[in-house]
Amino acid sequence: MNKKRAKLTVLFTLAGVLGTTAAVEADALVEKVTGYLQKDTKVLINGQDSMLTPVSIDGKLYIPVRDAAAKLGYTLNYDEASKEIELGEAVDLMRASGVIVSVQAHEDGKYRIELLGSTWVILTVDKSTAIKSLDGKMLTPADLKAGTQIDAEFGPAMAMSFPGQAQAVSVQVHADRVVKEDTIKAVKHTDDGWQVQLGDNLVLNAGKETRVMTSQGESLNWEDLKAGTKVTAYYGPLMMQSFPPQSPLFLLVVQAQAPAAGGLKMSPETAQEYRNLAWAQVSAQVSHITTKQDEAPVQIVSSKEVGVLAATAEQKKLLEVVQAANGSVVTVTYNTDQDELLGPLTAVFDFNTKAFIGFNARR
Repeated sequence: MNKKRAKLTVLFTLAGVLGTTAAVEADALVEKVTGYLQKDTKVLINGQDSMLTPVSIDGKLYIPVRDAAAKLGYTLNYDEASKEIELGEAVDLMRASGVIVSVQAHEDGKYRIELLGSTWVILTVDKSTAIKSLDGKMLTPADLKAGTQIDAEFGPAMAMSFPGQAQAVSVQVHADRVVKEDTIKAVKHTDDGWQVQLGDNLVLNAGKETRVMTSQGESLNWEDLKAGTKVTAYYGPLMMQSFPPQSPLFLLVVQAQAPAAGGLKMSPETAQEYRNLAWAQVSAQVSHITTKQDEAPVQIVSSKEVGVLAATAEQKKLLEVVQAANGSVVTVTYNTDQDELLGPLTAVFDFNTKAFIGFNARR
């Protein structure tokens, strides 16, 4: 976390509190002032347009104190009795570093980026986000893409989802990594770390800073990798002109295996039974569901490949038991009219008992 602290008590006239034209009865504490919105003047915070419009009063520019405090990360309390405005302790921001694995642009100008590295998090990036390259060049959300290595500050609030979601306050861009999906041909330990050879004979050299993990942010051991494992590699941008070609590896993401779940199979009658069970669990969301009740996809998957948000203590205990036994679960998935924002709705059941465990976290 990046913790910024400040505390300041400031006394203002009523005009300073309002930050705009004020007309009131004159007395010992209040006087009439006239101001003009200075729309041709920008207020920049960390080099970014804050969208604050200053007010010109007697040749001096003022900005609304409450809006300005929020932009600067402070809390504001106004005591009506004492006419005191207190700017409180600044908020805590969280930090993460890694690679952007997906970017979605929305019509409102906001971008949704999925960051994987020191943590797994979904960040909203918009015009209020300060985005810079290492050389200090100001960038825009449109400059971010899959494979971009970044450091991000976000928060202070985070949605309690899986993964967590928050507003990005600042983003520093390090480099654009090459993204490649392939199958591991060989893995070996070297004096400098690990070396991964992909199916097309590309050799990637991993050092102490290289991370290997699942697509849900779970760290893996290099010893767990083997030939035939499907991965997404983030490497480069430097490439050695050798044979085979070699490049430094930044992040290796192991892709989820096909949900065969040990060769388990399900009859059409059983699949329909799960659809009926799931439909009863999504009754509150029926108005948003676009998939027909009898057409929802039903799959058997490993319990470790789902991101279930169990709602009750009983459900959490069941999930722990199933995962500890490396057991399987059944998922029933529905598309909704909210998929673009939240993703599909997936109900999860224990394969052995058909007990409802919870819903997969929507992004």
